[in-house]
Amino acid sequence: MAKAMTKSQIVAGVAEKTGITKKQAGEAIDTLAIMAYKNAKNGFTVPGLGKLVLVNRKARMGRNPATGEAIKIPAKRVVKFRVAKACKDAILG
Repeated sequence: MAKAMTKSQIVAGVAEKTGITKKQAGEAIDTLAIMAYKNAKNGFTVPGLGKLVLVNRKARMGRNPATGEAIKIPAKRVVKFRVAKACKDAILG
């Protein structure tokens, strides 16, 4: 299985495709990430890729795999990424 791309490889690819410097491409990617963090509570969409959303999980009963003891898992909020249909179609065919 191929290795995942590193941040520097992504920055270099974006810089090459758009004709900007690596520094500018890195700043653009960092700015996109910061915007996603700040706006995730309202839903942050990256067109053609997907959407970050906050989801409330209910409290539930779980099981400790080592001892088999039943434990209560509290309710919590989690971040999920919903992949866009265009992205699924492009990757899966």
